[in-house]
Amino acid sequence: MTEHVRRDDRVRAPAWPPQSTGGGSEGGEAPLRLNSVTLEVVWSRLIAVVNEQAAALMRTSFTPVVREAGDLAASLFDPNGLMVAQAVTGTPGHINAIATGMRHVLETYPAAALRPGDVLITNDPWFTSGQLNDLTVVTPMFRGDRLVAFFANCCHHYDIGGRIRSAEARDVHEEGVYIPVLKLYEAGQPNETFHRFLHANVRHPDLTEGDLHAQVAGNDVGGRSLLRILDEFGFDGIEPVADEIIRRSEDAMRASIREVPDGCYEHEVTIDGYEEPLRLRVRLDVRGDEILVDYAGSSPQSRYGINVVLNYTHAYTTYALKCAICPDVPNNEGSFRPVRVTAPPGSILNAQKPAPVSGRSTVGHFVPGLLMGALAQAIPDRVIAEGSGSLWIIHTNAINARGQRRTYTMLPVGGTGARPNKDGLSATAFPSGVIGVSAEVVESVSPLMIRRKELREDSGGPGKHRGGLGQTVEVRVRTREPYIIAPMTERLRHPARGYFGGRDGAPGEVFLSTGEQITSKQQLVLPPDTEITFHLPGGGGCSDPLERDLAAVLADVLDGLVSVERAREDYGVVADVARGVVDQAATGRLRNAMRTARAARDA
Repeated sequence: MTEHVRRDDRVRAPAWPPQSTGGGSEGGEAPLRLNSVTLEVVWSRLIAVVNEQAAALMRTSFTPVVREAGDLAASLFDPNGLMVAQAVTGTPGHINAIATGMRHVLETYPAAALRPGDVLITNDPWFTSGQLNDLTVVTPMFRGDRLVAFFANCCHHYDIGGRIRSAEARDVHEEGVYIPVLKLYEAGQPNETFHRFLHANVRHPDLTEGDLHAQVAGNDVGGRSLLRILDEFGFDGIEPVADEIIRRSEDAMRASIREVPDGCYEHEVTIDGYEEPLRLRVRLDVRGDEILVDYAGSSPQSRYGINVVLNYTHAYTTYALKCAICPDVPNNEGSFRPVRVTAPPGSILNAQKPAPVSGRSTVGHFVPGLLMGALAQAIPDRVIAEGSGSLWIIHTNAINARGQRRTYTMLPVGGTGARPNKDGLSATAFPSGVIGVSAEVVESVSPLMIRRKELREDSGGPGKHRGGLGQTVEVRVRTREPYIIAPMTERLRHPARGYFGGRDGAPGEVFLSTGEQITSKQQLVLPPDTEITFHLPGGGGCSDPLERDLAAVLADVLDGLVSVERAREDYGVVADVARGVVDQAATGRLRNAMRTARAARDA
């Protein structure tokens, strides 16, 4: 079970709201008092601080996966390691995993063992975001000799040594350099031994070390801004503000959970897996103002690198529940407290060391959709249909025209599921939030050439509200040598399901220019002239397609999102493209005939 430490053994924040604000005094620290206006101003400033932290990291990053895609997280913690605020940019798998992982960091280096100028680092998958390529950097921030906060960030690195990234490793130690919690800097001095070790064990030390320095700089920028706020307001520390923010977040989350009918809600999904399909199963037990989430019944952990650690499962569980139940509450320690998560040790969502985990997102990103399926039984108006589920992670390793071996990870995305009152989003990474990188940037930093990139017609699941479309991406590698590609794909065999009468989205497809279709996650060695076409899956539709507004169907046809043929077959709409209108009479007859045929089948 993953749980969060409560601060019951500490002095609680003053009664809310006191009448004045103040700082310390020469005769000892006086209690900091806050009013609602001061709290609101300070909270807005803290959000600005973590956004500045993330912006500094992105602007100094060496790689597009951080600089362009935003595959990162940046957060502020109180001196006890409880998350208070997060940057707007970032992925739940990074942000929420840092929140729960901080306790592991402080177990290794308690606050009393830290000094000004120390910086900590780890990529332990079971402590942080679930794979070795994600490096977490934690900086304790001091005001004089007093520890006042922690700044932490996590971002994805293209290469961390080990095998060429794929799902084929049989052991986490094959997947790269495993970094325990250690000091990257000590009292302001770099750990030269670690830097030399890392430099010797990664394929692109300039990129890896460059992004690592960017992570350190991002935390430093955030820390300096926080110290200015403390000086400006005359605060000795952030604890009273943090306590109140966390308390209010917890109260708001609990109040929202109480609006969900008590009961047990179960759901199950099947995804492609590696050699065989995987079953993901959840039971939500809503009791008053708490939710117990149990993933018992899910498949056992795999011998391939698609396993998910419990910390990552917990991260996407809390994210999905907050999205559906209380989307406006700040994402911090308080919003996590009402949720308890369990999964059987040794299952695919609670893999045990030393299981391989490099492709954990291809499974872990299905957790929110799984939870939405369970919540649809309780709050159907606040969930979305199944989407493409996960990023496709297309990892390439090739010798470019200059004779240099280069590694690059492309992250194309499919469509999201339709919402109860809106269409799904096309080519949008839900639940990760990673942003698509433009073809121009990809081509400037990698051996890849994007031959075609467009929305995939007819891929969105039909419904009163249509599922989001996937995309078609055609790629070639500019090389004279055979190259390696490791496609970690999903939903090739199990498409996104529609909800409430909506239909499934289109499954994904991968084709080589030879005509061969690729259906596995295996690493491939391809001839230099081989091109690859990725057809990303679409999201499921929501509600009966025959109830879709005629003007919406026509607009989809004219925009190239739905073909004339599928408009007839799925929506019962006869579109006259030449005139840009719907044939109302023919459409009325067709829809009536389709409803009659459906009723006969169901009788």
